[in-house]
Amino acid sequence: MTTSYVLKRLGVFLLVMWGAATFSFFLPRIADVNPIEERMAQLASRGAVSVGNTEAMIKNFEKRFGLDKPLAEQYVRYLWNTARFDFGFSIAFFPTSVGSIIREALPWTIVLLTVVTFMNFTIGVLLGAVLAWPRAPAFVKVVAPPFMGLSAIPYYLIGIGLIYLFAFSWQIFPISGGYNIGSTPQWSSAFLWDAVRHSILPAASIVLSGIGFWAIGMRGMMTMTMGEDYMLLAESKGLKGWRLFIWYGMRNAMLPQITALALSLGHIVSGAILVEVVFSYPGIGGMLVQAIRNFDFTLLYGIVYLTILGIAIATLILDLTYPRLDPRITYAKG
Repeated sequence: MTTSYVLKRLGVFLLVMWGAATFSFFLPRIADVNPIEERMAQLASRGAVSVGNTEAMIKNFEKRFGLDKPLAEQYVRYLWNTARFDFGFSIAFFPTSVGSIIREALPWTIVLLTVVTFMNFTIGVLLGAVLAWPRAPAFVKVVAPPFMGLSAIPYYLIGIGLIYLFAFSWQIFPISGGYNIGSTPQWSSAFLWDAVRHSILPAASIVLSGIGFWAIGMRGMMTMTMGEDYMLLAESKGLKGWRLFIWYGMRNAMLPQITALALSLGHIVSGAILVEVVFSYPGIGGMLVQAIRNFDFTLLYGIVYLTILGIAIATLILDLTYPRLDPRITYAKG
């Protein structure tokens, strides 16, 4: 891999981030809605503000958030602040900063989805590889079909079913939230256990829906790998059992799956939006929904930008490390 190629990829990365920032800036403005007016209308409907003072408050807040400036000036200031990861204050949760909201919500999403993603990948890849193996145990063919069927069901629908069975009917797990009402997040065994109990159903809904997806993809790749010349040569030399299965079969069939894993990890920042909404989980996905509902431009900017940043970084790392994963891949000019 040449230095010029690395610099080229870094240039593309910066271009993508500029495009992401520009897209997230102009997209909310297509609706032609003043977020300050919308927020004041919501507060006035609840009796939180006096209707007579609304106009003055709108002007003050527009000046505070820079919405009274020309669009070009807003855009330039936004790019400068975004480059420094300074998204300002939330419109809906003023005077709380966007950074503090994201810092509170992001760990919940990262921990939950990182664990779930690796569980899906490990179980699904192994299950799909064993299914394609001619000498696979018989019980695997019994276990696999249910997971294949669940992969066709959206995970939020599975989540609703799990809530009905395990939280409403049998009351084994909490019905919603990330921890018990009245608890304060802290590093203690009691709180961590409480958080784990609240995360089991959201995690289970994603795992049950995701294992079949990984298994189907791995089974297809493993089936194609079985017919490759190096597999036939290794078998003709007397290699059998797990060595042939793992080092010659799975090792080569997993490369497309690793690509999908890297992209899935990049999407973790956005959260499993619908699952977090269904379970009222305090993650970044639920915050994104609230930002859209409240026309909270600044919070929306921060979440969308960090989401695209995560995907772009995962893609960049994958692109730069792929030749090390598969020596047959080279970026040198022929």
